[in-house]
Amino acid sequence: MTDYLVHPSAIVESARIGKATRIWAFVHVLPGAVVGDDCNLCDHVFVENDVVIGDRVTIKSGVQLWDGIRIEDDVFVGPNASFTNDPFPRSKEHPDEYSRTVVQKGASIGANATILPGLIIGQNAMVGAGAVVTKNVPPNSIVVGNPARIVSYVTGDVPSRKLSAATVFEGDDIPVGGVRLLQLPKISDLRGDLTFAETPGLLPFEPRRFFIIYNVPGKDVRGEHAHHVLEQLLICVKGSCSVVVDDGRNRSEITLDEPRVGLYIPPMIWATQYKFSNDAVLVVFASNVYKAEDYIRDYSEYLRLVSK
Repeated sequence: MTDYLVHPSAIVESARIGKATRIWAFVHVLPGAVVGDDCNLCDHVFVENDVVIGDRVTIKSGVQLWDGIRIEDDVFVGPNASFTNDPFPRSKEHPDEYSRTVVQKGASIGANATILPGLIIGQNAMVGAGAVVTKNVPPNSIVVGNPARIVSYVTGDVPSRKLSAATVFEGDDIPVGGVRLLQLPKISDLRGDLTFAETPGLLPFEPRRFFIIYNVPGKDVRGEHAHHVLEQLLICVKGSCSVVVDDGRNRSEITLDEPRVGLYIPPMIWATQYKFSNDAVLVVFASNVYKAEDYIRDYSEYLRLVSK
């Protein structure tokens, strides 16, 4: 007697099915597949041999999971979402190894979305219905369209907020550990406006490096990493861009659109910049020279580190 449910019309050839999983009508699971605990495989789902499904996963009707697909815990896959595993398929020609596609923990894929082979759908990401995903999807991002583009980030209970010099300091602090906005002085006369900062004084650290980000295609994404020890100050001196900051517990989105407002990002904060206007110029001051080993580029690894 099994500790999972199989509908009489389903074909389940795998012996590796987790407890409390429910497999409904006309589902076919091949012998090599692995299905975790408390999953829900709805009508007309097909699962090929080299497929691993984690725990508490929902696969809605009409989905086929081909060799090379990995679905991590707590993922939702909407009806008729399409996965692919061969970038150049030909009839009766098989690659030595199929492309590995990974849907990371907590992600959701909307109905009729198409996922091209070999991609990573990041942790907690949301793929909109009908989207055609051609590139990796960053953690916590929301993508829609063909090709899929980032339109927002999942902020949970923390609202996105648009900040300007006139209003930013009237509200509460940013609820992400140590992140804060700095208002720089503005001196105006008939010759124009001047904003400055110096250390010691207005700057929260002594800069040892700066770099400038500009000419960014408006829908492209920068950042997507944290630093072990580096501090940064971001100032959008022209145009606007949005910055998502995340401390592993709280997440907030801030729009930088004033050259006299700086966003201070301390160490161990995951930061992403996107929604660049066509004329955006973002200046970043850093507390140290470039060191590759100071970067944390994997979000799962970042969460593991901050959990300590």
